Amino acid sequence: MVDKYGTGQDPGCYPNTSILINSLNIKDENDLEIAERDITTLSAKEVGFQPPPYNFDYLCYIHEKLFQELYPWAGQIRTVDISKGTTHFCNIKYIQKEADKLFNKFSERDYFQILDRKDLIPAISEFYGDLNMIHPFREGNGRTQRIFFEHVIANMGYEIYWAPIEKEEWITANIAAVVCDYKPLELILEKSLGASN
Repeated sequence: MVDKYGTGQDPGCYPNTSILINSLNIKDENDLEIAERDITTLSAKEVGFQPPPYNFDYLCYIHEKLFQELYPWAGQIRTVDISKGTTHFCNIKYIQKEADKLFNKFSERDYFQILDRKDLIPAISEFYGDLNMIHPFREGNGRTQRIFFEHVIANMGYEIYWAPIEKEEWITANIAAVVCDYKPLELILEKSLGASN
């Protein structure tokens, strides 16, 4: 049986299913989705804002805080190659290397702290799209990234509201970013980014 990422029978799933092995032993896909949503909604409130440095370890920390009640591997780099449709995410052998490269570049740009709104939107969009292609975790990359970028943006004195963005907008924008077309992500940020404090 092929799971939703197209990996075939994943050792991280219950046999003959596409359902990830979880601490609550939930074996129904819909029930697991609901549990993920409910648990991460509560857990997100425990992930308080922190100032820089914003590095890969910090991203892993956020993922762990969000998913530790559900998955034993929360906060850990995935160990299976995954894809969605025709999009193949970073090979597991290169996740750490590519993440280090991306976060080092982010650090060199001082976490975008000196950028004004006009320059911030394309910078965040490119970083978001490139990080999504690394897709370091087996599940929960989107939720983790959104919280991570909320902190990055809050550190610059802006507010961010993801709520108006439809799921299809996210999907379309991330697919476009695969070929380095970051414009749809920029449009999302234009709608989501509030005024500076």
